[in-house]
Amino acid sequence: MNETVKEEMKPRSSTPARFPSQFFSFSLFALFIALGILAASSFTHAQKKQKPARARKATKVASTKTQPSTVAVKSITVKSESQAVVWLDEVRRGTTNESGQFEITKVSPGRHTLRVRAAGFAERTVSLLPAQRGVVDVPLTRTTNEAELAFQRAEDARARATSDEARGQAAELYRRALQLRPRFAPAHVGLARVLLDLNDYEAALGEVDEARKDRPVYAEASAVEGRILRATSQNDEAIVAYELAIREARGFQPEAYTGLGIIYEEQGKYEEAAAAYLKAIAQLADTEPVLYELLGRTYERLEKYKEAVAAYEKYLQLAPNGKLAPAIESVIEQLRKQAAEQDAPPIN
Repeated sequence: MNETVKEEMKPRSSTPARFPSQFFSFSLFALFIALGILAASSFTHAQKKQKPARARKATKVASTKTQPSTVAVKSITVKSESQAVVWLDEVRRGTTNESGQFEITKVSPGRHTLRVRAAGFAERTVSLLPAQRGVVDVPLTRTTNEAELAFQRAEDARARATSDEARGQAAELYRRALQLRPRFAPAHVGLARVLLDLNDYEAALGEVDEARKDRPVYAEASAVEGRILRATSQNDEAIVAYELAIREARGFQPEAYTGLGIIYEEQGKYEEAAAAYLKAIAQLADTEPVLYELLGRTYERLEKYKEAVAAYEKYLQLAPNGKLAPAIESVIEQLRKQAAEQDAPPIN
């Protein structure tokens, strides 16, 4: 599952009763992470006292209300080191196999940025031209840079962490990388994510600010800021941060769209939530089935039962053995009946 999207999606108390809370823990990376289904309302009173103030002028992004357009797509196969992590347009798409290959399907037309990282190697970013397709070679060179190696260990530790103790160890690795290279924006953002998971919101926002000192325009940092603000129930400020992330990424920021969808759904703005989820789905090219569950649930609340069924069926198609599959299968037939009743002519 996409790392950034899975982190965005945390359990929340507003989940409908038919989906027990245990279905919604996804460890936001492939996100957004865990990647359960949403929430920011389960924090204790003591935690809310930590709520950091963050005020910015809101500027609405109209694109959150648009439906994704149907465009021609292509596929590429990245060829690099074995077990290398691959990002496309700053979205983690997967890991190369033992032969060092990883196929990315449904790549939209236009220019893209490809980033590849493998343990013990210097990370490399390359540009993909609009006409480029097929095999893309991304050779990596070994590195002895201690800051880079500490950062790689921190990223791996964060991805594997399932306890606060393990998260604390990841945080120390990020701090070690920053001691060796103070101007290291990705390390600041990685540390911010860990601190958020540890409920240290003030420190997490401080790391976001440090990242921006090194990289003033940084879409991922803005998306993480949105998550922190949402976690502390500052939804208006979170919306501003998510919208900033979308602008900084020139419209391609599925973590931010997922966050917006969560907030809009919690606010009862179901049309806006559905539009945001659709944008995230389009940008992730069906790599995150759980987004279809979110979309289906939103359509249920809009009483758009046909659309809800279609979304749930898409989830089942993409993840037939997924954690949410049993719950979805248990309600989908009832939704079909409700859709049929909507279409039935009125009885005079």
